[in-house]
Amino acid sequence: MSATRGKKRRAVTSYCDWMSQLPPELHNIPLFNLAIPGSHDSMSYDLDINSHIIEPDILRRFSKIYCARKIVRRWALTQEETITKQLDAGVRYFDLRIARKRNETDPTRLYFYHGLCTHTDVETVLRVVHDWAERHPKEILILALSHFKGFDKKDEQRLHNHLINFIKTLFGPKLFPRGETPTLKKCWDQGRNVIVSYDWQAKRPLEIWTEIIYYYGNSIDPTKVESNLRQQLEKERPSRHFFVCGLNLTLPRDAKILKYILRLCDNFPNVIRRSLPRLLRWVKEQAGRTPMNIVASDLATRGDFISTVVELNISKRA
Repeated sequence: MSATRGKKRRAVTSYCDWMSQLPPELHNIPLFNLAIPGSHDSMSYDLDINSHIIEPDILRRFSKIYCARKIVRRWALTQEETITKQLDAGVRYFDLRIARKRNETDPTRLYFYHGLCTHTDVETVLRVVHDWAERHPKEILILALSHFKGFDKKDEQRLHNHLINFIKTLFGPKLFPRGETPTLKKCWDQGRNVIVSYDWQAKRPLEIWTEIIYYYGNSIDPTKVESNLRQQLEKERPSRHFFVCGLNLTLPRDAKILKYILRLCDNFPNVIRRSLPRLLRWVKEQAGRTPMNIVASDLATRGDFISTVVELNISKRA
């Protein structure tokens, strides 16, 4: 047991409800100053192998070939657990990349994507998140919607308007508006436990936040990821807004990607597993130099990722 000035540290015993277990002195600080675990490409566990290839560009022309789609799925799968299991495990930030499926007959149906589109549509998943938020009113969820692939110019405005209106109607009074500084206590007192950011340049309603800055290392080499993140966090991070430190590894965007995706005895989850312990050690070290806010990872429910990030809130005040 460790103590500071005669006071015991308060431990988190259940990560399903970890925010409600944080010590009282953290209830009134901005959520921008809390360490919050997040998942990168949160819906990639649900990728549909029958979907057209959306990325990488070098493989899009091979969409009709099953083997090509299978390879893309093996290297695009960055999460193993469903959105509900991620929530139960303690994930509170979700990286939700939106796409319109080619040849979709429903005029407003959208999906998530990472390389391929998902089986499950956006509205179905958001309803699942809403129901979870209803059952856990003291857990604050941050949903970051971005990318919007396949939005034709003639349909773009209509699709964005439909999705934003759906979010406003679904979450209603649960949405914490931008313009106010969110704290745990303020969210609890107001009964608002969902924050939605939306990466679109047009005017947004007050209930929808602007894009959350996502810093990432842009490399598959953990050493370069750490170096690039360190530079960004020490020079660029905002002090009065959410920001993400993305621990995710990134495959090359050019022909060098073939060096990895053509490995028959390897896949992206294996690469992530090998690097994650090292990246978590780096997070703990870097948190002593620069404040951490949202920390996002691939395989977010694996190992000590969630407990390591949540513990940053306790240890820095120990």
